[in-house]
Amino acid sequence: EFFFIMTSLWMDQFYYVFGFTLIVFLILCITCAEVTVLLVYYQLCAENHRWWWFSFFTSGSTAMYMFVYSIFWFRTLEASRMLMTYLLYFGYMFLFCFAMLLVTGSVGTLVSLWFVRKIFATIKID
Repeated sequence: EFFFIMTSLWMDQFYYVFGFTLIVFLILCITCAEVTVLLVYYQLCAENHRWWWFSFFTSGSTAMYMFVYSIFWFRTLEASRMLMTYLLYFGYMFLFCFAMLLVTGSVGTLVSLWFVRKIFATIKID
């Protein structure tokens, strides 16, 4: 799906399937949340209670994948190879991937916070 979004942004093609993109985005958020909760649980089982930034960057690592993919995708682009082209493309892609890091990282951290509060609320201390 990211390929079609990149094609519509950089190659002047139209993208009409916004409902499908919303579903894919929701699946991305659910997947990030599930993976982050699982890895935070393993980290808590190892008695490492510093899970905040770990959960943020675990789910936010999808942005790194997107940026690496955008580097490979740029090689297929038939644009001029001037410095300004590189600066514009990678500047916009960095901002887009940084926004995705914030969104997916926030989803993972908030769901992990909810999970940690739930499991520690069930512990009975006598």
